[in-house]
Amino acid sequence: MSVWDTIVGQEPVIATLSTVVANASEVTQSWLMAGPPGSGRSFVARAFAAALECPQHGEHDPQTCKVCSSVLAGTHPDVTVLTTDKVTIGIDEVRSLIETSEQMPATAPWRIIIIEDVDRMTERTTNVLLKEIEEPAEHTIWILCAPSAQDVLPTIRSRTRLLTLAVPTNEAVEKFLLGKYGPDTPLGAQIEPPVTPQIAAQAARIAEGHIGLAVLYVTHRKMLSERTAVIDGVLALKRTSDAVVLADRISAGAARQAEVEVDERIVREQASFRTSRGFSATDKIPPALRREYNAIGKESDRKRSITRLSRDVLDRTLTDISSIYRDVSVLQNHAEEGAGLVNLENRSAITDLSVKLTRAEAIDRVERIALARRRLNGNGAPLLVFEALLSGLIPPRRL
Repeated sequence: MSVWDTIVGQEPVIATLSTVVANASEVTQSWLMAGPPGSGRSFVARAFAAALECPQHGEHDPQTCKVCSSVLAGTHPDVTVLTTDKVTIGIDEVRSLIETSEQMPATAPWRIIIIEDVDRMTERTTNVLLKEIEEPAEHTIWILCAPSAQDVLPTIRSRTRLLTLAVPTNEAVEKFLLGKYGPDTPLGAQIEPPVTPQIAAQAARIAEGHIGLAVLYVTHRKMLSERTAVIDGVLALKRTSDAVVLADRISAGAARQAEVEVDERIVREQASFRTSRGFSATDKIPPALRREYNAIGKESDRKRSITRLSRDVLDRTLTDISSIYRDVSVLQNHAEEGAGLVNLENRSAITDLSVKLTRAEAIDRVERIALARRRLNGNGAPLLVFEALLSGLIPPRRL
C-alpha cells in the first residue's frame, strides 16, 4: 500500500506524479490540478505533497508513515492548505501564504502550499500571487486546485504545469468504497447497516463519479434515503401543491444536513488539534492555546459555514433532479445500453415520464434546473427558487 492508494480512478495522473517524485531534484514548483467536483483534486494534491515530503516517496503504508499520515491529516508543519467556505479567497489570506512560502521548511525537503478552489480568487488577489507562482522560492512548491483550467485566469495557467483529472468510473468508485468501508474493513465495521456490494454500487452510480458524495452516501445512510425521497417526489409531481410541499422539504432538509456536517467537521478539527499537541479528549487546554482552540467552530464562523454548505447541498439536489431528465433523454434516444441509467431504482417511473414528455420538453426541464442554479448562485431565496423550479417540472396533461 502507498499514498497513491488514496486516489481513485486517476492512474495516468498517478503515473506522472510518481515519476516526478522519483526525480524530485527537477520537480516543477508551480502546479495546477484541474478536475470536476468530486474528481478528488484536493486528495491528489495532498497525496502529491505527502510523496514529495516522505523519505520513501510515499511508497509505504501512509497509516504507518508519520510524514505521510501528518500531511494527509493536515497537520504537517511544512504543508499549508488554504481552503475556504467563503465566496472568494481574500487578498490577506494570499499575502499570509506568500509570507509562509518564503520560510525555510522546518523538517522536510519542501515547503508546500496547496490552494483549493483557486478559481475563487478575484483578479486583484490573483495578481498578488502571480509573482510567487512565476518565481517560487527555491524550497517552495505551489499546488493550485480548480474545477478546470478555464476557471483560472490565463496569467496563472501560463505559469503552472497543468494536470487534468478525469471523472472516476463507477467501477473505480465502487471498488474504493468497498476497500475502505466494506464490512471487513476497520471503518466498515463501525457502519450499520454494513456497506454491501449493492450499496456501494448504488452509491457510486448515483454520485456520478463524485467520490466525496459517494462516501457520504455510504457513511451517512440518511443522505441516501433523503436523495431517494427527492427523486420519488419529483417523479410524483402532479399539481402545484405537490411542488410547494416538496420545495419546503428540500429547503429545510438542506439546512438540517449542513448543520450536521459542519458540527461533525468541528468535532474532527477539535480532535485533530488535541492529537497534534498531545492532549487527550479530557485534558484541559492550556491558557496559551485556549484562544486558538476556541476559534475552532466559533459561532459566527459556524453560521457562515452552515449557510455556505446548505447552498452546496441544494446545488447537489439540483444535480440529482437533473439526473432524472438525463435518464429520460437516455431512454428517449434508446441509449440505455451504452449510457446506462443513474436512477436505476426508478426505472419504471422514469420510463413513464419519458413517454409523457417530448424531447424538447425534457431539454426545457434541464434548462429550468440550470436557471434555478443561477438564481441560487445569485443568492435567491432557496424556498422560492425550488417552488418555481418544481412547479415548472410538473408534466403536462395531454388531451
